[in-house]
Amino acid sequence: MKRIILTGGGTAGHVTPNIALLPRLKELGYDIQYIGSYNGMEKGLIEPLGIPYHGISSGKLRRYFSLQNFTDPFRVLKGFGEAKKLIKELQPDVIFSKGGFVTVPVVMAGKKCKVPTIIHESDMTPGLANKISIPAATKICCNFPETLEHLPKEKAVFTGSPIRQELLTGNADAALKFCGLSAGKPVILIIGGSLGSVVVNNAVREILPDLLKDFHVIHLCGKGKVDDSLKSLEGYVQFEYIKSELKDLFALADVVISRAGANAICELLALHKPNLLIPLSANASRGDQILNARSFERQGFSKVLEEEELNKSTLLDSLQTLFRDRESYIKAMQQSNQQNSIDTIIELIESVCK
Repeated sequence: MKRIILTGGGTAGHVTPNIALLPRLKELGYDIQYIGSYNGMEKGLIEPLGIPYHGISSGKLRRYFSLQNFTDPFRVLKGFGEAKKLIKELQPDVIFSKGGFVTVPVVMAGKKCKVPTIIHESDMTPGLANKISIPAATKICCNFPETLEHLPKEKAVFTGSPIRQELLTGNADAALKFCGLSAGKPVILIIGGSLGSVVVNNAVREILPDLLKDFHVIHLCGKGKVDDSLKSLEGYVQFEYIKSELKDLFALADVVISRAGANAICELLALHKPNLLIPLSANASRGDQILNARSFERQGFSKVLEEEELNKSTLLDSLQTLFRDRESYIKAMQQSNQQNSIDTIIELIESVCK
C-alpha cells in the first residue's frame, strides 16, 4: 500500500483542496496521513474525516516587525525536527503540501528524508511559505497560467485547484428549509472567508434595508461575528461557519459576495455562480487577492469592488449590476477551460511516488 502525507493549515483555503483529493486517493488505495499544527483549524477539519492527524510545532513567517519574529524561528526548527521524526516513522511514498506556515518544516524534512514532495500554490504569485519551500519541492502545482512565469520551469505544472466534488451536488430546497426561508426571492450568499471579514460584514449590514426589499440574504460572517440585533430581520440569515450544508447554500444562491482567496473563487467558477469579489486590501495583505480577482475579472467570471472603494452606494450598485448581468457571467464561466484539477494532481502524485 502506498502512503501519502498531506499537509496544509492556517486557513480553510489551505485545507479544503487536500480534502478534495481524499476520495480519489482512497479509491487508489493510499494510506493517508495528515500533518498540521497542534491546535490549528486544520485539526478540526481533518480529524472528523477519520484521517490520522499528527501535530507539530509551527511558527508564523511575517513580512512585518513583531517581537514573535524572534521566537517563531525556534518553533519552525522544532517543527522541522518533529516532522523529520514523523516522516521517518511513517515512511511515506510522497508528500503533498497545500501551503500555510506549518508546511515549511514538513517540506524541508521531506527533502532531508529523500521523500518526493509536491506543493500547490493557489494564488497568482507564490506566498512566503511556498517561496521558502520551492527549492525543496519535486514539483509545484499552480492555479493560474500566469503563475508559471514565477516558478522554476522544470518543476512547474499548471493544474488548477482541486474542488470538493460534493459542492456540485447541492439541493436548493434543502437550503431553503435549513435557513427557514420561503421561495420567491433571489438569494445573495455572502462568504467572508473562514475567519470572516469585519469590513465586508459591516458593509453588507449597512445596506440590508435595501437588499431585503428584493433579496433573501444568507451571511456566513465568521466566528464570533454574528450580530444578535439583526436576528429578527425577515429574509436575513447569519451563520458563523458552515460545513456540510455549504453545497446546498451554493445551489440556492443566485449571486455570491466573496473575498478573493484562490480556492474560494475557483469553487465559484466550478459552480458557475455570478460573484462580486471584494479582495483583501494591499494594506492588509501582500496583494494576492487583488491579483486573483483581476484575473477573474479579465476573463469575465467576476465583478470586482476594491476594499478601498467599498461603501453603501458602491456595494449596492455593484450588486444590482451583477444581478442584472448575471447571465453573461454564467456564460463566461461555462465556456472557461477550467482544468480537471483532481485527476491532474493525482496523476502527478502517482508519477513521483518512490
